[in-house]
Amino acid sequence: MLQYQRPTGTLDTLPEDQHYWDHVRARARHLAELAGFERIDVPVFEATELFARGIGTGTDVVDKEMYTFTDKGGHQLTLRPEFTAGVVRAYIENGLYVRPQPLKLYSFGPTFRYDRPQAGRYRQFTQFNAEILGEQDPAADVEVMAMVWDLYDGLGFRDLEFQLNSTGCPRCRPGYLAVLKAYYAEHIGEICEDCRRRLEHSPLRVLDCKADQCQPVIAGAPHFLDHLCDECTEHFGALREYLDLLDRRYTINHRLVRGLDYYTKTVFEVWAAGIGAQAAVCGGGRYDGLAEILDGPPTPAVGVAVGLERIILVMKDLDVDVPPTPTPSVFLAHLGPQAKWEELRLMDALRQAGVAAWIAFGERGLRSQLREADKRGVRYTIILGEDELAAGLATVRDMKAGEQVGVKLGDLVEWLKARV
Repeated sequence: MLQYQRPTGTLDTLPEDQHYWDHVRARARHLAELAGFERIDVPVFEATELFARGIGTGTDVVDKEMYTFTDKGGHQLTLRPEFTAGVVRAYIENGLYVRPQPLKLYSFGPTFRYDRPQAGRYRQFTQFNAEILGEQDPAADVEVMAMVWDLYDGLGFRDLEFQLNSTGCPRCRPGYLAVLKAYYAEHIGEICEDCRRRLEHSPLRVLDCKADQCQPVIAGAPHFLDHLCDECTEHFGALREYLDLLDRRYTINHRLVRGLDYYTKTVFEVWAAGIGAQAAVCGGGRYDGLAEILDGPPTPAVGVAVGLERIILVMKDLDVDVPPTPTPSVFLAHLGPQAKWEELRLMDALRQAGVAAWIAFGERGLRSQLREADKRGVRYTIILGEDELAAGLATVRDMKAGEQVGVKLGDLVEWLKARV
């Protein structure tokens, strides 16, 4: 058994998988920039209190899943379990609210949650995150939702559908929570211990419980949509009209609440068919009060988080064709020390000209070097030996055609540049 192995719930992304990651990131970045999003990068760890206040104590993320530590200065810090709280912190701290609003921001990077590892779900996982801050128009909700729909559609996912709900606002939520708690009080003996705890600290989460014994109680629970205020009702109605206009399919899911306390009004998930038991591939929603919770100015906002590991796992299962990572098309072989010096000078000149090239290391016979060139899959092998140097030439072998020609050393860079 190996003495050192990667920690449980983490993943080594090997070179042969990098083209999937490059493709997914490029697609997400392209769609974000088409919509005017700008990139923001925030620290991988923040003050623990930021997540405790922003996400909410009583949530599973804060209570069970965060990686928290005390640094040498005595500060309590947490590896980010999600991006939004850190992005909003940066929005406030850097005064981004004085810029023309709304502000559209996107991020890529690792996030961390101590959770039970499963296929496509890890303790360290990579997210694409997108936020629109400073706008309460439901059209902003639709813009974020349409962008991630187009992301999954363009990556080969099929039969996409939104799961959609509204969790109200500070005006109508207290009334609904009172009704929900009263209903659950009548069924307190039928629910699991976790739901009893959630009723005290994060009551909306009871609707998201997966325990079998809680399912009949959830099925009979009151619906939030029946208790929305006029503003939230109007917002949700407009959102549905816009989705209909764009022909994006959706289903009202009265159980959908998401796992973070900062959500208000719109909550959504993207579901796809044919990807296994877990149909949900990403989720997001509106968080109009988060900036104020973090001592910032009132800032309506909406965002979404996309896990890249799950995307890539599904793409492999669906046999989605992904462009390979480009590799060098030229291999430089040499015979003798003088030829090796010329090989190194030529390597530098080729790379300065934008031509990717492998060089042969060590002192080996030509046959061995040609075998390596063949394994590398290059198109051209440049052979440099004493005879070539004396004539001021290089022998260029076309590995695909099996033919070779002599090219003047002074012309070689441009000759290769024109062909690769």
